[in-house]
Amino acid sequence: MTRTLSLLTPSGRLTLGSYLGALLPMSQRQEDAFYGVSDLHAMTTEHDPRLLRAYADETATLFLAVGLDRATLFRQSHVPAHAQLAYLLECVATTGELNRMIQFKEKGRGVDSTRVSLFTYPALMAADILLYRPTQVPVGADQRQHVELTRDLALRFNRRYGEVFTVPEVVTASDGSARVMDLLHPTRKMSKSADAAGSIYLLDPPDVVRRKVARAVTDSDTGPDAVRRSPDKPGVTNLLEILAACGGEAEGITTYGALKQAVTDAVVATLEPIQERYADLSSDLVHVTQVFADGAGGCRQVTAPVLAAAMTAIGL
Repeated sequence: MTRTLSLLTPSGRLTLGSYLGALLPMSQRQEDAFYGVSDLHAMTTEHDPRLLRAYADETATLFLAVGLDRATLFRQSHVPAHAQLAYLLECVATTGELNRMIQFKEKGRGVDSTRVSLFTYPALMAADILLYRPTQVPVGADQRQHVELTRDLALRFNRRYGEVFTVPEVVTASDGSARVMDLLHPTRKMSKSADAAGSIYLLDPPDVVRRKVARAVTDSDTGPDAVRRSPDKPGVTNLLEILAACGGEAEGITTYGALKQAVTDAVVATLEPIQERYADLSSDLVHVTQVFADGAGGCRQVTAPVLAAAMTAIGL
């Protein structure tokens, strides 16, 4: 059985895109699965400590609300091996490699300075992966470069210091989930940013969902086949993708008004059970805390021998 590992960063509120693209596929793969809230990753850019805690708590509760009850759940910061191995990998990585990382270039563009943690973030991501010794890492295009660096660091470490790490195979994620785009800017992904008016958050009430979908960008096409997927109709295509992913049916819909109503109904129906479960869990956060504490304990047992082997090999 292939071990599954996935972490979500609490840099904002989880969106419909987070659910359809990550949480839903995660809920379908829970055997020998480790799913984490990567709170350390959220510190690579300027952040408010209170918001970080709030987003991490909300994300953890949503993990359970969407049905992740058989996997091992944990907070990255509660498993010290992640930060410890990251430093060892920083001692193997080069500045040239890290400077080529696309995320560092994009987030550092146009600003006077960035946090060192943004520059070294790929080493932490590599540690996240290598600690659990997965044989395969399914990734989307935006993370492929980081996982390829993980392979390079593992191979280099093994050659220089001895065989410690399993070198994972990079595989293209193919869970069939929709790629959910921003409702107002349908050429970019739906964002977790708190001020993203084009994002539907998992805890948005029905009236908020309705307003956001009503404002979604379409186009000026009024023909009988206006409601169709097409590269030159990104807004309409996005709404059709959301509708299909949420179990709705586009057959017979010929106007954008009808399309938006169908999308609203399908999204509200998808979010309703998640929100009900979230409300129940929020009334007793002791349960959520205990689940994640137990998960972190299990992760510490799994990661301890890997970290110990790496420390011994590198000379500590």
